[in-house]
Amino acid sequence: CPRPVRFVMQREIYERWYLKWFLDLFGAIPISSGQNKQAIARISELLSEGEVVCLFPEGSISRTGHLGTFKKGYERALKDVDAQILPFYLRGLWGSRFSRSSGRLQSGKGMKRDVIVAFGEPLSPDTQAQELKQRVFDLSIEAWEGYTERLDAIPLAWIRSAKRSGRVSSLIDSTGTTLSGYRTLTAVAAFGRLMEKRSPEQNIGLLLPTSSAGIIANMAALLRGRTVVNLNYTASVDSLLAAIGKAGIKSVYTSSRFLKKLEQRGLDLGPVLEKVSVIPMEELKEEIGLASKLSILLSALILPARLFYLLFGKRVNAENPAAILFSSGSEGEPKGVVLSHRNLMGNIKQVADVLNTEQRDVITASLPLFHAFGLTVTSLLPLVEGIPAICHPDPTDTLNIAKAVSRYRGTILFGTSTFLRLFARNHRVHPAMLESLRLVVAGAEKLNGEVRDAFQLKFNKQVYEGYGATETSPVASVNVPDRLDQRSWNLQPGNRNGTVGMPLPGSSIRIVDPETLNTLPNGEEGLVLIGGVQVMTGYLDAPEKTADVIVELEGMRWYKTGDKGRLDENGFLTIVDRYSRFAKIGGEMISLGAVEERIGAELPGQVEIIAVALPDGKKGEKIALLYAGEITLDDIKLHIAGSDLNPLMMPSEYMETEAIPKLGSGKKDFKEA
Repeated sequence: CPRPVRFVMQREIYERWYLKWFLDLFGAIPISSGQNKQAIARISELLSEGEVVCLFPEGSISRTGHLGTFKKGYERALKDVDAQILPFYLRGLWGSRFSRSSGRLQSGKGMKRDVIVAFGEPLSPDTQAQELKQRVFDLSIEAWEGYTERLDAIPLAWIRSAKRSGRVSSLIDSTGTTLSGYRTLTAVAAFGRLMEKRSPEQNIGLLLPTSSAGIIANMAALLRGRTVVNLNYTASVDSLLAAIGKAGIKSVYTSSRFLKKLEQRGLDLGPVLEKVSVIPMEELKEEIGLASKLSILLSALILPARLFYLLFGKRVNAENPAAILFSSGSEGEPKGVVLSHRNLMGNIKQVADVLNTEQRDVITASLPLFHAFGLTVTSLLPLVEGIPAICHPDPTDTLNIAKAVSRYRGTILFGTSTFLRLFARNHRVHPAMLESLRLVVAGAEKLNGEVRDAFQLKFNKQVYEGYGATETSPVASVNVPDRLDQRSWNLQPGNRNGTVGMPLPGSSIRIVDPETLNTLPNGEEGLVLIGGVQVMTGYLDAPEKTADVIVELEGMRWYKTGDKGRLDENGFLTIVDRYSRFAKIGGEMISLGAVEERIGAELPGQVEIIAVALPDGKKGEKIALLYAGEITLDDIKLHIAGSDLNPLMMPSEYMETEAIPKLGSGKKDFKEA
């Protein structure tokens, strides 16, 4: 910098005898809560003299990995001063030895770190704290773009991590099978070689449960430079055939035992599998001889990670497609979402930062691999970050998941609102089984307030809600625990119930007018845009559909979510509903999600509902309510009549159903409804 920079810093640190003389050389400005006015006056004086002053409006070091609350002291310092604000964002300090991150994020990094400083355009001195924080969020994208350019592709990052894990458990099946880092390396390399021989095509189909075998198969394909396509075995035959056709899949790797279990559940995939070459993992396992295993294991023990990758893998560019995930199709035909190695690696690093991963962490992996949440967060993240994962194939089997959490001391549980409801309802799941959990995170669908309260009441565990989409790899924002600074006793808020949290580092969220895409003021509801390193490459062979949802604003790519939401003054996002989930009744736009929330609050916890809009000759549209559970129609109407529900939100029709239609991910299936 051509001009000296005066840093504003905490007086407590400034006055340490071994630092004060050094800091005085650079003209540091000490500040404390008791002497705030004097410090602000000094800042104003220096700015008037044409000095450069660097100030962190958060007022304290981050304790969550998120940006803290922007205090308004800088606004007072700039009053009646002819100066400009130059916003900037620092990436690389969270996880350093001077940060307040976990010891795990700090360990093994050495003394050298890459720190990226991203500078924005100058702003006027009357820029408010809310707008300034939004600009810094936007700058985080630029900083993370630079960071992710240097990241390894997924296979090499995983090899480095597996070698560090060594003999420590890496993958744990709930049945008791445990694989160390070295054994996982051996299995992946061995299966990868066989895949290379059997499947020369680029896109590899996988039809496997969330198990060590399923995760190994995914990593084996990635190691050989292939693109993984995990097929949704709960989808319709037509949807599966469409996915296979769009992705050009010729080979599907599966498990004979798993296919039999699907048949027992009434899922006949015969019409789908007859179109492709079916390769059971059990068959491949028989082809791997002892000599091959030993030679790979020896290589894993003695070779550096890069040389092992060169020998057993195929080098890929970070921009190459790593996975094609077919969207849930909850509102229409599934689309193939193409995610690059850079998208997935970026999201893995973002999530690991805000989870503040610890040495003792063990992640529960029970979400399906065909879902972005399951593939990225509960499968690839633990592998790349070197965190043991407890695998269980059925997310609805809450009793056995709880037993596995208890047996292997799981610390992080990810789920959907639907699946967490099952934990709270199951009388055989004792609170002591989940005692080891330090974080429970819900995503993929809106967290039901009753589910959150019931889970906390039964297990004494707060549920933190996150948000994203398949198109964002998938995580865009998340709530995290509040953190207290025991020196200043300031609280850094990380969680606000009813919101889906703040954007991840390297992400930004804007609320815009859906027609003009002009940014709306905080507090106003509009279309949610997500920008960040995790935004997809595009839809598979569908440039028109990609252009419909990816827009470029001020040189940045943004994903149009189709969700309606609002931001508060600190950047916490509240999702109101899908734009497609509104009924227009008598000229008024009625949120179907709001209808479900208001009516659901009046009904017993075991009753599930879903609202849909149907054509109506008089009012344009009307609301119909599907319900399931032990309740009569008269009781439902009685509950609704006793509420203060807006008359326009009242259902006109009711339909009892055995079960509310759900997708394999646990989300409500609006299309089927």
